[in-house]
Amino acid sequence: ILFCSCVHGMIYLAVLVAFAACDAPPVPLDDIVIEKTFVPEQCGRAVKVGDYVRYHYNGMFPDGKKFDSSYDRGSTYNVYVGKKQLIEGMDRALVGMCVNERRLVTIPPQLAYGKEGYGDVIPSDAILHFDVLLLDVWNPDDGVQSETYYTPENCSRKVEVSDYVRYHYNGTLLDGTLFDSSHTRLRTYDTYVGIGWLIAGMDQGLLGMCVGERRIITMPPSLGYGSNGDGSDIPGQASLVFDVVLLDLHNPKDGVTITNQDIPQPCLRKSISGDFIRYHYNGSLLDGTFFDSSYSRNRTYDTYVGKGSLIGGMDEGLIGVCIGERRRITIPPHLGYGEEGTGTKIPGSAVLVFDIHIIDFHNPSDTVVITTNYKPEVCETLAKKGDFVKYHYNASLMDGSFIDSTYNYGKTYNIVLGANQVVPGMEEGLKEMCVGERRHLVIPPHLGYGERGVDGEVPASAVLVFNIEMIEMEAGLPDGYMFIWNEEVSADLFTEMDADKDLQVLASEFSDYILRQVNEGKGRLAPGFSANLIIENMFSNQDRNGDGKITEEEFKLKADETPHDEL
Repeated sequence: ILFCSCVHGMIYLAVLVAFAACDAPPVPLDDIVIEKTFVPEQCGRAVKVGDYVRYHYNGMFPDGKKFDSSYDRGSTYNVYVGKKQLIEGMDRALVGMCVNERRLVTIPPQLAYGKEGYGDVIPSDAILHFDVLLLDVWNPDDGVQSETYYTPENCSRKVEVSDYVRYHYNGTLLDGTLFDSSHTRLRTYDTYVGIGWLIAGMDQGLLGMCVGERRIITMPPSLGYGSNGDGSDIPGQASLVFDVVLLDLHNPKDGVTITNQDIPQPCLRKSISGDFIRYHYNGSLLDGTFFDSSYSRNRTYDTYVGKGSLIGGMDEGLIGVCIGERRRITIPPHLGYGEEGTGTKIPGSAVLVFDIHIIDFHNPSDTVVITTNYKPEVCETLAKKGDFVKYHYNASLMDGSFIDSTYNYGKTYNIVLGANQVVPGMEEGLKEMCVGERRHLVIPPHLGYGERGVDGEVPASAVLVFNIEMIEMEAGLPDGYMFIWNEEVSADLFTEMDADKDLQVLASEFSDYILRQVNEGKGRLAPGFSANLIIENMFSNQDRNGDGKITEEEFKLKADETPHDEL
């Protein structure tokens, strides 16, 4: 209007042009116009001629009126690109697009429906606008694509055909839409590989994986759920993307595997079936998930080997071990807890890994193992039952754990052999020693402290190790005697005891007399016991009626009895 108020020629021309622009039809487009309204940060693949695509679109006229929409139909548009299955403008507009890219495409009539239009929907010579969102792209020549983004440091074994695997996964479409996840079910997917139990793409994509490895497996629909999808969350002709972490791997033919052995030297004996063994362990799954440990309970696991007291794999894995050995035992599920697992910490079909440390083992038929480390040149008087012996010892467990030592107290340990004052194994180990001799004893638990042990000192069912040295020895009395005469017995023994001559011997008279004989060397009490207790026992045996005194008749009767404990 402002231009029309002017009469200058140039301005008048401008006005004419302006009015002409307002009244004339739009200038025809020579080609499609593409505006990229959203471009994803990553574009792993761009559409090429011959690719198959799935996309959503809204179709509009220049005035904004919608004439078609895939959203309204609730289904993507699925088609090959560049094979004249689309109007030419769309065939060209889709080339170079990335998944999740969004384009606003303007297509001139000559590249759309031209002068004919399309029935009552598209008029003649119509310019079309398409708001396009690309969701999927693949090619008939595509195979499975695997991209490993985490590889564990150690990979001793990789997935092969017929292996059984346990893995977690997130399954998405190519645009990132989640359709399934084992993580949400809190349970791994467990299956055989390469025998048709999985879709073909997953059967291929899992091959070569290590336990702990993470990889992205992308597959075209021909190796996934094909043209029909799964009927619910996976549409037809959809590429699939699985983010997989492999947790477990075994083969039904697997046996127990022994690795990481640390064998002490020397190894004098290896475990056999029927042995009772004490060991520590850490138990984990193949991916390192911890499930149990004897260390956390501060107590060894104690059991028989080869008698069915353990899972089959552990029964087998503990055969042939040395005391002090460390080894890793890997057990396939058919030799562990099988398809059911334990229901809590150990899942079904799980491979188990035990890192064990053998503390000790023995056999119920074992006897004391005696090794003489030193014997004096003169070694004639040997310890026997009844002898009073004094010895030093250092005591430990088979793994070297300290128990006790007489050297710490600065005094010997003193016992009477055969009087049940020490464990049977020590009794055996001290027999026939001479003063100055040193021995190394290995005592099995049934000759030591047994299944109970000693609270706070000796574990249950523990093999004991003693290094002993005989320091002194006093000969004992003949078996069955607590007192003997060194000289001929007096013919008038009763009269000598009866100090006050009242024809009865009181306890004090009896005790005084016996002690006097011992002090004068005429008699001898059994060594290692309380003299007073021995004498009290001797008096009691003579006092037949228990009236606190011994008559001559009672005294005489005792002389004819066996065994001769006292007089």
